[in-house]
Amino acid sequence: MGFFKDFKAFLLKGDIVNLATAVIVGGAFGKIVTSFTKDVLMPPIGLALGGVDFTELKLVLKEATTNAAGEAIEAVSINYGSFVQTVLDFIIIGFCIFMVLKAYEKSKKKEEEKPAAPKGPSQEELLTEIRDLLKKQ
Repeated sequence: MGFFKDFKAFLLKGDIVNLATAVIVGGAFGKIVTSFTKDVLMPPIGLALGGVDFTELKLVLKEATTNAAGEAIEAVSINYGSFVQTVLDFIIIGFCIFMVLKAYEKSKKKEEEKPAAPKGPSQEELLTEIRDLLKKQ
């Protein structure tokens, strides 16, 4: 019984819930950036480079053939176009995270720069004042 209670306490800690939320949101954000790169950014770049589809760029090491039994043997290739697109996804995601963190740091700095509210006398000072007033009476 103690094991399950400890496990439940572990799962319901704020840090774990925050981490799970961050992973889910990060995964969704990654899909958005991948779609942006693949569907919005790369087509105009490919068009500017002469109608190139980056996902189709590859270096063929061995052409597709058929064997004696008539079965197709797939080509062997290095698909560097997909790699280029993945690298661009990474750079865009990194840039977006950088911008979010910069904005976060800027907002934290503004909070730190706010002057602290003027403090009144401490409890000890007030008690000392009251004591001194009582002595004078």
